[in-house]
Amino acid sequence: MARHALLTCLHISLFLFMRVSADGTQVESATAPGDFIIGGIFPLHEDVDRQNVTFEPHLLPCIRFKERRLVKLLGMINAIETVNRSPPLTDVNITLGYRILDSCSDVDTAVRAMADFMQSNCSSSAGVQPVTAVIGASHSETSIAMARQLTLKMIPQISYSSTAVILSDKNRYPAFMRTVPNDEHQTAAMASLLSDFGWNWVGIVTTDGNYGQSALDHFVSQASLKGICVAFKSVLPQSVTSQRIPTVIRHTAETILKNPKVQVIVSFAKPAHMTDLFLELHRRAGQRMELMKRVWVASDSWSTSDALKDNLALSDIGHVVGFTFKSDDLSSFNEYLSRLVAAGPKSVKNNPFVQEFYMSLNSSKGSRDSELMAEAAAKLKEHAYADTIFGVETAVSAIAQAVASICRNSDCKTPGAVKPWQVLKALRMKEFQLRGKTYKFDSKGDIDLGYNVIKWRSVRKGYIEVHNVVSEYHLHNNSFTNTGQHLYNLTHIVSKCSNSCMPGEFKKTAEGQHTCCYECINCTENYYSNDTDMDQCLSCDVHTEWSHQGSSSCNRKALLFFSWHDGFAIVLVAFSVLGIVLTLLVSALFLHQRETPVVKASGGPLSQVILFSLVISYISAMMFVGQPNSYQCKVRQVLFGISFTLCVSCILVKTLQILLAFQLNPELQLVLRRLYQPYVIVSICVSLQVATCIAWLVLKSPSNLTIRLPTTLLEYCHEGSYLAFGVMLGYIAVLALVCFICAFKGRKLPQHYNEAKFITFSMLLYLISWMLFVPVYVTTSGVYLPAVEMVVILISNYGDHPQTQTHGNPPGS
Repeated sequence: MARHALLTCLHISLFLFMRVSADGTQVESATAPGDFIIGGIFPLHEDVDRQNVTFEPHLLPCIRFKERRLVKLLGMINAIETVNRSPPLTDVNITLGYRILDSCSDVDTAVRAMADFMQSNCSSSAGVQPVTAVIGASHSETSIAMARQLTLKMIPQISYSSTAVILSDKNRYPAFMRTVPNDEHQTAAMASLLSDFGWNWVGIVTTDGNYGQSALDHFVSQASLKGICVAFKSVLPQSVTSQRIPTVIRHTAETILKNPKVQVIVSFAKPAHMTDLFLELHRRAGQRMELMKRVWVASDSWSTSDALKDNLALSDIGHVVGFTFKSDDLSSFNEYLSRLVAAGPKSVKNNPFVQEFYMSLNSSKGSRDSELMAEAAAKLKEHAYADTIFGVETAVSAIAQAVASICRNSDCKTPGAVKPWQVLKALRMKEFQLRGKTYKFDSKGDIDLGYNVIKWRSVRKGYIEVHNVVSEYHLHNNSFTNTGQHLYNLTHIVSKCSNSCMPGEFKKTAEGQHTCCYECINCTENYYSNDTDMDQCLSCDVHTEWSHQGSSSCNRKALLFFSWHDGFAIVLVAFSVLGIVLTLLVSALFLHQRETPVVKASGGPLSQVILFSLVISYISAMMFVGQPNSYQCKVRQVLFGISFTLCVSCILVKTLQILLAFQLNPELQLVLRRLYQPYVIVSICVSLQVATCIAWLVLKSPSNLTIRLPTTLLEYCHEGSYLAFGVMLGYIAVLALVCFICAFKGRKLPQHYNEAKFITFSMLLYLISWMLFVPVYVTTSGVYLPAVEMVVILISNYGDHPQTQTHGNPPGS
């Protein structure tokens, strides 16, 4: 283990010697002494000047100093000075110092700075104290490069804004921690935001570094789970000074303008990239500024950038909705800035970066101290953003309390007594407090506090407020909570490849296309869709429901049968009731006059039987009306068959009585008298029909069935066995034919006895009506099929009424 550490230090020392001898200059740093030195890496400059790159290794000059990034550095210094004056460090009588370097937003420069830190940890012979922990960096690409080196000595590294997911891999970066959530949470929040607004056709702008590629991959994955499609991806060079930047920016602007349906663009790019892109869009749009307006969903990398708001008009670019880290009160830090500015430039001799800041102000404002101080205060406080300052303060508090926990049981005054890995262990294992709240790094080394959602707004002409918090995003349940402000003015914006399919339609995606690009097809008959953008139509219950083409719901199938409310049914029932009333009146009259010769001559008791059978037949006719049921279907045909057989049998007996009374052939008359047993004949005739009906009911009885038509349900009685039905009707027809023949032979009776004529007429009417019934019944279907048989029954019944009346005197009267 010692040999490995020695080799590591030798390698770093050789690297540092080559760097110094090649360039001849040391890296500038802001320093302060202490018992433990905390390293800091901040991108105070926007890039390095690569125009004069040679084969000889040397430090590249940093360009474009940024005041906003200086405020982060001052946040670290203020936090260290604050914890030095507060428990728990005062309890163990130790202090923290710092050594802060500038990465110049360049990975190579940051690696050289790490060489300085690692050199100090290998040997303190040069009077440089070793670093106990490092705070930084800002960009994920830089943090990844730093983490690889710091892991060699297990020096704790805490970043305040690096969010790449890969840094949560503790197998690769065991010494890395951060005070912000990783991008997996941010991309999930972005996807949820897009889904809530129904934006499923978006573009992505990112960079080709580790941060940009990781964010792109995770966003695409999260978006696909929400049904969001990516119309295009534009990957910009990581370095803002790359020679490829102008070409890629032009291509990106062209792509955006060629996709007018993409009204929402998610960006993980750097502020400088977005500034160049907006300016290029502005140039291409010309006078038609509405062409470039979009909803820009900004990651934490540029959502609060002052570089953008100082160069753009919000009315030109549309809407900016961004994600920032959770923050806390900044009042103590603002007081520190006020004290710092009041002390003047001479008070920061150990901080070349603050001196550079004053120099930049002095060149533009002159040398008058009053103007210089006022400008400095305004600049610093303008860029004091709570989210980044809070992340730096959290990192300092965590380190301070971890060191204090070790020093309670150790001698921390002896140089080298506390190793960085011990501090790392304490950081990972212990909780720490900040402003009354308790925090702890999770198993991935992250502190997941959630996000603030901001929406840029124009406060006045030429000024954009970027820290306008409108919502909070909670990691534990993937939800948003409004904070008084609202995003409602974005609800009218549509960012879809295809318009939403309305209820009654479904989405049909062509093969090879995005799932968000589709055409809307009407649902076919008996299918429906009851929501927008359904992938397929739902089937109606074909047994009880139906729908038109393009329906959004199913209709209940109407139940059809020969209803009591049907006009035709009312008429037929009225005739049935009338027949029953007439029959009962005649029966009552016959009973009242039963002892008179006239009633006795008309048949006596047999007439009452005929009248009774007609009443039953009328009742059976009414059973053809109404919703069919199993009992009704079985009873109505059998009831009619037996009752009408009884009626015709009695008429047959009366016909035989006529022939017997007026038969002139003595021999035939003698035979007829022997055979004439009225009640036996009636019983035998009816018994045969009863046997037929019983066999019908037992073997294959009638039942109620339902025919499923496209839009209706037809309920009807199925006769079961049409053979049995035909035998029943045929048997009645045979009896009627015998009656007709016998009555026809007695048609020349005396003038005062004309019953045979009426029997002939009745039986002929019966035979004709039932002969017509057969073809009509066979060719008719639907609701009125029962009415056909009902009409024929009524005709038959009314045709038999003349038989129940006395039409002449008996012979010999």
